[in-house]
Amino acid sequence: MTCGSCVARVKSELLKLGPVQSAEVQLTAPQAVITMDKHVPVDILQEAVHKAGRYTILEADGGMKHMADGMDQATTNSYYPIFLIFAYITGATLLIQFAAGGFNWMQWMSHFMGGFFLVFSFFKLMNLRGFAEGYGSYDVVARKFPAWGFVYPFIELALAIAFLSGFEPLFTNLATLVVMSVSSIGVIQSLLRKTPFQCACLGTVIKLPLSRVTLFEDLLMAGMSAVMVITMI
Repeated sequence: MTCGSCVARVKSELLKLGPVQSAEVQLTAPQAVITMDKHVPVDILQEAVHKAGRYTILEADGGMKHMADGMDQATTNSYYPIFLIFAYITGATLLIQFAAGGFNWMQWMSHFMGGFFLVFSFFKLMNLRGFAEGYGSYDVVARKFPAWGFVYPFIELALAIAFLSGFEPLFTNLATLVVMSVSSIGVIQSLLRKTPFQCACLGTVIKLPLSRVTLFEDLLMAGMSAVMVITMI
């Protein structure tokens, strides 16, 4: 590395890897101190830094230090924010139904999906460029058309408004089914390749590893929209 821009590119690529929690990259040494919630093989780290330039990363002192104890707990803790968000959205939408004096499945699903897209678009828009870069590392559309990463949060926001306002339910659910189905393709491909990536579902504010939880989110939204489309047809 020869400049601060080189350092920034290397750090950015390392942080895109799901298990990487932080990466302190130094120009003068040069070296990187990487903190991860589970061990990432050197060849995966090498692939990441190679995307930033013709760089090579090697283990220091004969091997990287990583702790085996508590890894499962650390992974579980990394998903705590998303579980908490789901709990809040579920609780709030259930309260709306009970306050209305009954339970309407279609209305509840619309409110749930509206709340889901509203919250998730909020986190993405807090750092739009960071989200777009992270999303482009695994999404099939954003990888070929980077502008899609900048548009996607606004699409989620539009879907949130449509679900919560009851705007054209059939069109809204068809659009959701297409968007979430396409989004899940890149996640499935990355999981099959066992390539660690940083999940961009909550933008860059909350770091989450790309995993089956990410896939569950996409398929849940696609499944709910499919059920409502079938019901309305």
